[in-house]
This record gives sequence, structure tokens and C-alpha cells, in this order.
Amino acid sequence: MPHLPPTPLKTHLRNTAEIELWPAALLHARGNATARLLARARRVLRRKRDGLYLAAELADGLHPLVPRLQHEPGLAAARRALALPPPPTGGAFHPIGTLPLHRLHERLATLGLDAHAYAARTGLPLVAEPAWLTFAGFDRWRRPLWLRFDAARAWLRLREAALIDGIVLDAISGYRSHDYQLGIFERKRARGQTVAEILAVNAAPGFSEHHSGLALDIGTPSEPPAEESFERTPAFAWLCQHAGGYGFTMSYPRDNPHGIVYEPWHWRFSPS
Repeated sequence: MPHLPPTPLKTHLRNTAEIELWPAALLHARGNATARLLARARRVLRRKRDGLYLAAELADGLHPLVPRLQHEPGLAAARRALALPPPPTGGAFHPIGTLPLHRLHERLATLGLDAHAYAARTGLPLVAEPAWLTFAGFDRWRRPLWLRFDAARAWLRLREAALIDGIVLDAISGYRSHDYQLGIFERKRARGQTVAEILAVNAAPGFSEHHSGLALDIGTPSEPPAEESFERTPAFAWLCQHAGGYGFTMSYPRDNPHGIVYEPWHWRFSPS
């Protein structure tokens, strides 16, 4: 049976410390054998560290996509998550659990950072990952955009209101895991940047607002992503005037106390 198109606010990602449970309809096949399994799969177990597909959940059970699946770290937690009922949706707010700050100190040690010292220096809090996230449509590059349910609903309303006023907003990125944030640092270090240079632009793993599922980077189609020039666009002017009415505020204005560069594109939803 072919997959139904994913529906914003009604399609979800289950999150565990090591593995994400993705709706199969939102993933691209990697090879013919995987394509055949994904066509019949409900969900796919995806390793957070590198995005590797580990197993596909079919009607008759879990089908491995890698050898020695039983030895995969975090598999037991992922199996338990598979058995959970679908997250609630609807008009009322539903509490959203968070994951333990899994292996955070180990991640920071690879960067030569101490969590307590970094928090004291920047004033940034530790940010846990949500236990589940909601599909909020696609970003500029047609990648699934994951946010907390309340943030996803607010983002869709914000974007619709802007469109009525003739303003096109697009999402650059939303939720990022701790592992994904660490990957940003690893890639930039491989290009020769120092940790200090990266920290001027990116929060350390465990401290990014993107981990919460409440923050997203916003752009407009005529503008390059995540550039200060966004502040000169009609889209930014519209956000400054209207975003607060939908619960969004700009996190890093000029001369912010956290030492993060000015980011006119980065906005965070604050639950009421």
C-alpha cells in the first residue's frame, strides 16, 4: 500500500537518546533493497549520530537494515518507543517529555569544553531534547521540519499570516539533536576553524535552542540563509512587527549577553 502524504501537525517523530523513529514516508531510500522495505514500512529507526537507517518497522515486525542490529546502542530504548501510543494532538496543550542529557559531558569534552564553565560564561542553559516532535512541513530544501507541537502550530499560523500580507517566510532549520550540533562543530573544525570561532556563531552541543524544538531559523526565498542581510528584507520587518503576537521572539539581538553574534534569522517560540 503506498504511503499517504505526511500531514503537518499529525505526523510525528519519536525521539530517544541514540535513535530517532522516523515516519518512513519522509525518508528517501538508499539503494533498491532499502527502497522496497521503505515502501512497506511504517517507521524507520535512524541513528542520530550519522543518519544511518538501522531497521524498518513493517506489519510483521522489525526488519534490520544493518548487520548486528541487536548490538546497536540504544536499540532497547527505541523498541520501547515503538510500542508507545501516538502522541496526542489537538487544540489543548499536552505536556511534552524530554530526554535525559545523554552523554553531554562526553560530547563537550571532545571540544575541550566544561559544561558548568561554559554555562557560567555565556548564561546559556542546558537544553534537553523533546521525547517527540511534530512535522511542521518542509524547510527551504524540502527537508522535513521538526518542531514541538505547540511551536509547529504557531509557525504554520505565523507563516500563513505573513502570506496574507504578501510576505513569504520559509524555514531554514528547526530541531537539531545534540549529535547534529556536535557534527556542525566537527565539520567546521575540519575546515580549519577554532572552537572559539565556532562558538561565536553556534552554541555548544547541549546549549542550542534548536535542541528544544521551539526555535527555528527563518528566511525568505530571495535571501541567502542565515545572513545578517536578512534584517534589510520586508520579511524581517514583518517579523519584528508581528512575530510576538504568535509567541516568537528573536533570541540573539545585537550585543546580546551570551556572546552569540547577531542573528536576525533565529526566532524562538515561548509557550504561554
